[in-house]
Amino acid sequence: MNTLNWETYADKALSGDLLSAKEAMSVLEADDIELLALLQAAFRVRHHYFGKKVKLNMIINAKSGYCPEDCGYCSQSILSKAPIEKYTMLNKDVIVDGAKEAVNRKAGTYCIVASGYGPTASELEEVIEAVKEIKRDTKLKVCACLGILRDDQALKLKEAGVDRYNHNLNTSSDHFANITTTHTYDQRIQTVEMAKEAGISPCSGCIVGMGETKEQVIQIAAALRELDADSIPVNFLNPIKGTPLEHTKELNPRYCLKVLALMRFMNPSKEIRVSGGREVNLGQLQALALYPANAMFVGDYLTTEGQAANLDHQMIKDLGFEIELCAL
Repeated sequence: MNTLNWETYADKALSGDLLSAKEAMSVLEADDIELLALLQAAFRVRHHYFGKKVKLNMIINAKSGYCPEDCGYCSQSILSKAPIEKYTMLNKDVIVDGAKEAVNRKAGTYCIVASGYGPTASELEEVIEAVKEIKRDTKLKVCACLGILRDDQALKLKEAGVDRYNHNLNTSSDHFANITTTHTYDQRIQTVEMAKEAGISPCSGCIVGMGETKEQVIQIAAALRELDADSIPVNFLNPIKGTPLEHTKELNPRYCLKVLALMRFMNPSKEIRVSGGREVNLGQLQALALYPANAMFVGDYLTTEGQAANLDHQMIKDLGFEIELCAL
């Protein structure tokens, strides 16, 4: 493909036009020799909306393991034999202390994540009390990721000060049952819609590398556009020993970068966050991810280690980019 054609994709994205299925596939199937030209076109879209700013998020695993769901990628699922630390919901003070660490790591968003199908009343209350204190004492944005919501739980989170709710679609609708059977794709959609109705900013993304086809990657990119998620975390499978997907190793750094470019073209004005599996799958090409993506996690993930925060900060500086700090 002529490298100039990638710029026409940027033009389409900036004008609000959706790539055709053929055009989207050409991104994922681009020859590696075209990679820098592809990333430059994606960067033009990213720069239009976000300049050289990089948003940092930090996760706290507020409840680990003890999950009845059978998600094949997850070390915390009922099927997992991974030797992870397991504990029930952390108390308010521990969650609040995590927010202070998020500020130290220059994160602008603090993500409170809990395993399980959805929060119990007591778990929700613990999170709510922590959020109230965090919002009182810092300027952090707070994102909650507590599973499937019901009744008026989204409204309660909104009243407490939660800015964003994350519930990933993970994969395409027609591949979902190959990954998870204990809840449905539609239930995930419903939770995101419930958060939106409560006035909470929706966050929803995907995990790439779980045996899906390229067509299914394109489907999930289009589904996230239709869902109108404000923030899209793009995870790349980190095959954890002891999980059903432990032997699924089909990614390479160049393909991961093409996926990020596609996500930028398909969701031009949205926060695209390079997320779990970044270090494992992008390796020495991690820095290039920030040409299509404008956000990333800093520090550890749920049960896997991330790159040291100071190395992330240096990587951003070396690119000539700038961390978007929260004001205290």
